[in-house]
Amino acid sequence: MPENTDILQQLGLDLERHCKLLTVLNDSYSEVFPKQQSRPHGMDYFDRMHRDLYSSRIKELVEHKEKGGTVVGTFCPFVPEEIIDAVGGISVRLEGGMQLPIADAETILPSDLCPMIKSSLGFKLGKINPYFEIVDLFIGETTCDGKKKVWEILNNYAPTYVVELPQKKCQMDRELWLKELVSLKEKIEVISGVKITAESLAQSIKVFNAKRKAMAELHALRRKKPPPISGKDASLISQIACYDDAQRFTNRVNELCGELEERVIRGEGIVVHDASRIMITGCPMALPNWKLHHLIETTGAVVVCEDTCSGARYFMDPIVFEESTSVMKQIKAIADRYLNIPCPCFTPGYCGVLQTTQMAKDYKIDGVVYYVLQFCHSFNVEYYKVERFLKEAGIPVLRVQIDYSEEDIGQLKTRIEAFLEMLKV
Repeated sequence: MPENTDILQQLGLDLERHCKLLTVLNDSYSEVFPKQQSRPHGMDYFDRMHRDLYSSRIKELVEHKEKGGTVVGTFCPFVPEEIIDAVGGISVRLEGGMQLPIADAETILPSDLCPMIKSSLGFKLGKINPYFEIVDLFIGETTCDGKKKVWEILNNYAPTYVVELPQKKCQMDRELWLKELVSLKEKIEVISGVKITAESLAQSIKVFNAKRKAMAELHALRRKKPPPISGKDASLISQIACYDDAQRFTNRVNELCGELEERVIRGEGIVVHDASRIMITGCPMALPNWKLHHLIETTGAVVVCEDTCSGARYFMDPIVFEESTSVMKQIKAIADRYLNIPCPCFTPGYCGVLQTTQMAKDYKIDGVVYYVLQFCHSFNVEYYKVERFLKEAGIPVLRVQIDYSEEDIGQLKTRIEAFLEMLKV
């Protein structure tokens, strides 16, 4: 039986299905992470945190709620964590990243829909994942049509608030986005019973700016040749960031960065010096989606950066603000920062394409793997521009379209091997 069985039962979880979730997580983790050579010692914390996500971290959230605190579930980096934190709330990002709950979602959703959306809703419908039962409010966003309709369904099962993201980034769009975040602030205040002050919001901005800075420093170290940490481990850290306490997480990342800097000085890397350097871009990779990283890194290459919502797009750019300003001016600073996140939901989408191309140059990439979840039309169509820009920069790119099952492993491995061989020619 899982730990905290009494808590899980109080949350109304299906314990048998939850045990299957733990089995999938543990089996996947055991296959991917412990077999690596020369892992940094600082990864011990993130290994433990992965193990504790459904035990001690759930207990922390329950204790937080017992003290009157609020827990909010989000599904996208466009939802500002600072606004939730400013009322003493905790935000957790809940995209589904596994095959297990998809059958539950397909009882009411079409099969030809993004697996991330189906996995997310399936966790709630199947009472599989305690995070989906513990939150006081889900916050969705309008980054794709599939999500917009699923938020309506999710609202039948738990309170769901939808933030409207503009389609463009002109002045009127920025004004709309600012109004949306003001409305979100008011909603969070009602749910929590706490009024946001200039002091509380400024403190929250500083907390998450520090978190972004730590993650940016970690990923900057991956530019080194050879990189001091594997792409798999960096991806695990980014996924843990969606669940862990922000300040604790930041401290641990900073400690790890110190160790990695020492490895760089010694010339100690995770792979041989001439291993092909790969960027992954495209769709986000929710826990425990490590399939692509694992296949690339067991074929002799190394993933050195991810231009994705679960990678660089999450921690890029701090919020620039003056601490002594009003709540409204701080909300404006938050709005400005978050609307700068690249995403194919915007038109035109060239800022994201330019960022991908520039990152590929900055990290001295040998090749790019463009990752598309099945039926994700936004990222699939965006590939046209990405491929053109990368080819003009002389950077090879491979598009892979996959889901969360293991059925495509053989074919995917063959394509990746062929791509990596081509890079060596």
